[in-house]
Amino acid sequence: MTDEPEKDAQKTPDFAAEVGAKAARKLKARRHATPGVWFGLGMMGLIGWSVVVPTLLGAAIGFWLDKHSPGQYSWTLALLMAGLAIGCFNAWHWVAKEDQAMREEQEDTDE
Repeated sequence: MTDEPEKDAQKTPDFAAEVGAKAARKLKARRHATPGVWFGLGMMGLIGWSVVVPTLLGAAIGFWLDKHSPGQYSWTLALLMAGLAIGCFNAWHWVAKEDQAMREEQEDTDE
């Protein structure tokens, strides 16, 4: 009969610590919710538009230049390629920045 209160006293700190740890994990999960499918689709759209917009702007400006000052070389093709290069660089830069932010967040959660 004397053993039972000692067992309860020993279990209480472990139980309290376990409940505290679970509560902390739950709060952390609420603060850092994992992005869903729509977030991923939005990212793909954002990256796509960051490439498409400079490419189309380059093509439109090149077409306008070809129409108003024709020359030996095609401004449309040159500015289309320049816009594509700028758009790809823009997308690469944005994805690298997001990747770095995710890595830093992961390192913070590991600590």
